[in-house]
Amino acid sequence: MGFRAALLATVIACAAAPLAQAAPKTDLVVGMSAQDVGKLDPHLAVSTIDRAVVAWMFNALVRFKPGSMDPADIEPDLATSWEYNADKTVWTFHLRPNVKFHGNYGTLTADDVVFSLLKSADPKRSAASGDFAAFDKVEAVDPLTVRVTLKQTIPSLLGVLTNYGGGFIVSKKAVEALGDKFAANPIGTGPFAFSAIVPNQALELVANKDYFRGAPKIEKISYRFLPSNASRDLAFQNGELDLEYGMQDQTWIDRTRKIPHAVVDVFMPAELAALHLNMSQKPLDDVRVRQAIAYAINRKELLKWQGADVSLEPQSIIPTGNLGYTADNGLPQYDPAKAKALLAEAGFPNGFTLKVIHTQLPSMLAQMQVVQAQLKRVGILLDLQVVEHATFHQMIRKDLSPIVFYAAARFPVADTYLSQFYLSRSTVNTPTAVVNFSHCNAADAEIDAARTEPDDKKQIALWQTAQRKIIAQVCAVPLIETLQAWVRKDNLEYGYELKGSLSLGPLITEATHFK
Repeated sequence: MGFRAALLATVIACAAAPLAQAAPKTDLVVGMSAQDVGKLDPHLAVSTIDRAVVAWMFNALVRFKPGSMDPADIEPDLATSWEYNADKTVWTFHLRPNVKFHGNYGTLTADDVVFSLLKSADPKRSAASGDFAAFDKVEAVDPLTVRVTLKQTIPSLLGVLTNYGGGFIVSKKAVEALGDKFAANPIGTGPFAFSAIVPNQALELVANKDYFRGAPKIEKISYRFLPSNASRDLAFQNGELDLEYGMQDQTWIDRTRKIPHAVVDVFMPAELAALHLNMSQKPLDDVRVRQAIAYAINRKELLKWQGADVSLEPQSIIPTGNLGYTADNGLPQYDPAKAKALLAEAGFPNGFTLKVIHTQLPSMLAQMQVVQAQLKRVGILLDLQVVEHATFHQMIRKDLSPIVFYAAARFPVADTYLSQFYLSRSTVNTPTAVVNFSHCNAADAEIDAARTEPDDKKQIALWQTAQRKIIAQVCAVPLIETLQAWVRKDNLEYGYELKGSLSLGPLITEATHFK
């Protein structure tokens, strides 16, 4: 080879070297609309802030396929298989062998599953205890086999045991050793493990190299707390964030889609926001007052304000498309004149004022401010007491607000919403509390009967009757269904197609990576 040829070869090799050495990013930086973390015990994680990240650290017996929330897509997770008896009251789950917990907490056994499900069923240790009301026994048959015995058939046991809410499996050893500190030092089996919390700044996670599905391609996640929408958006635009919790707002979506290398993901579930009216407190104990509130709500105005890409108009107190849903239920439609007449009839011709506790979470606060303006038009003044989001959840569960604005996404079967929000046993601040903020008892008989009804058509008919009775009593007023909206850099690949996520955020898995 001549001198010039050798020199050219050297130049080419040197130019190519940096390209050959360049490797994809392995650190993921996420921006969340939060002041700080709430509870990382998966059975107590109720806010969007906590639910999104908890799903990266924990597994359940079964899971929705990543990117889906379709009950037809439930697949094995910590259980490899299961079987049940003829009436589906006895279920046997066979566990994966050699699944390791994070840290030095050993391997998963049936004892951990039994402990986790009993913890989930305990209202003192779980926000999802109402889902487990039909559980009779949970037993370890052997180290890798668990038997669940139900008091009666329920609509979907697998739905209760999926990877959200009470279905997550925790380390018995870790919970017993850490006690109350477990909520800030979570131990799971998921693809990412808790590393540290920097208060009011970030939650740090690291890859679980021993994850049973394989070591994650992402090595570190920094989950940053950025409550200001403007600050969060600016951090994303400046390249400081790879993934951002977005605003469920059309203007934000349209603006963000124009940012170079930005991909906006809009996905299910559509969280149903509703006003829950405490019927045990004056003046809401008068059905005419509750009806007036219902007639004062203009859902079409809410949708126009929120935006077509991210919202749906609800016509019941359970979400559109859920199994058992019906729009044939007598839901009051917008009629401000009728609202004023009902208020006058109830003895409030000049309206009234109520102090209402509400969250500072920007998306929910903005929606409530629209509702506040609508009610003001008929003379109902809401004096909003705005508090931090975790505090909001604590206060409303103590029955401290006469009206509760609550947005929820649940397993898409009518029973889940009906039994959690409208069954009298689920009334807040009681021993069996879930999220019945209204003290509703209008359809207890139908909700209970539907849970054990073996005939599908009769079961659906009971759920539909329940909706009609609840709406007639105006236990709650549906407002809007809002889809999830996040934005990511176009070099971040989830490893699946994101259509839905019951954790309310993209699932970060072992397959998630940067291109």
